[in-house]
Amino acid sequence: MHARSRRSPLRIEHRDNNSAARVGRLTLPRGPVETPVFMPVGTNGTVKALTHRQVEDLGFRLILGNTYHLYLRPGMEVIGEFGGLHEFSTWPHNILTDSGGYQVFSLAPFRKITEDGVEFRSHIDGSRHHMTPELVAEVQGQLGSDIQMVLDVCTPPDIDHAEAREAKDITTLWARRAIETWDRLPESYEGLVFGIVQGNFFSDLRKESAAELVDLDFPGYAVGGLSVGETFDRFVEYLGITAELLPADKPRYLMGVGTPEYILEAVRNGIDMFDCVFPTRTARNGTVFTRDGRLALNNARFTGDTSPLDAECGCPTCSRYSRAFLRHLFKAKEILGPVLATQHNLFFLGRLVDDIREAIRADRFTEFSAEFMRRYTRNAAV
Repeated sequence: MHARSRRSPLRIEHRDNNSAARVGRLTLPRGPVETPVFMPVGTNGTVKALTHRQVEDLGFRLILGNTYHLYLRPGMEVIGEFGGLHEFSTWPHNILTDSGGYQVFSLAPFRKITEDGVEFRSHIDGSRHHMTPELVAEVQGQLGSDIQMVLDVCTPPDIDHAEAREAKDITTLWARRAIETWDRLPESYEGLVFGIVQGNFFSDLRKESAAELVDLDFPGYAVGGLSVGETFDRFVEYLGITAELLPADKPRYLMGVGTPEYILEAVRNGIDMFDCVFPTRTARNGTVFTRDGRLALNNARFTGDTSPLDAECGCPTCSRYSRAFLRHLFKAKEILGPVLATQHNLFFLGRLVDDIREAIRADRFTEFSAEFMRRYTRNAAV
């Protein structure tokens, strides 16, 4: 077995004087990425409603794919014929692939977890499958993932301590086997692997999970098991508990977060990376972000509104189209509606993160965050 480098791919360029927020540069196989960074989700190898060129033009250089979904369809035989997910999907930049742990979690009635791995039935055709941490690492190697995530056991917020401990212990066991498999992948594979901290909403288990994963010396670490239905206050509490346990010199990734209030809280706690389906999913349903809060375009008050979605935005949607036209597209069920709304929401979050980095460099992240949220929450979603 050849041991791969455990060196941190993150160079921290500035730390905020008044919080744990930091700005850095993440070195990945297909080019550098500035952090903090929001990563659009492209579950099946594509960010829904947009072409790769549109995603690229919005400034994104790191998107997500999902191992579970791609493994089931189109399958590794098809993707392998193309030489990997980048070639198959024609996305030339970096891809982080989730292990599928969360998807298996969502299939609770159709799966069985053991120390060996997880058995589940496909949501597509009901076929039975058996995934192990070794298989998941190997599949992500075949996909050519620039960052691959270990298989983990994600748990809901209402389980007891014994159940949470069992899930945490299995997650650690799987993480050890995953990083050993990553070490054995062909030397030509340049992707990194991140461990995922679990422990549910028990501080002692979070501390144990973090310590066990840090001992394995991953190139980066993810905070898992948050944003799974808990209150915002509980989220904030356990994010704070978990983030401070992770190595200060390695990238920290908070999984499943993609709204301004959650992003700002993540950055405040020293998180470098975050992703979520919410910005694109909600866009397809006609809800968009603005600096003055979210707008639900199906609301009748936008019928004759000549304003852009956000007068300060400057995205391709806001620079050309009115709220009235966007509302018309959604009411008429025109495909262009979700396309334009998705383009806007991703641009909005990309610009927000740009502004966050600028604020951190100026040591005024706390002030920026307070100012942003004061305006953003002034009006409820309408």
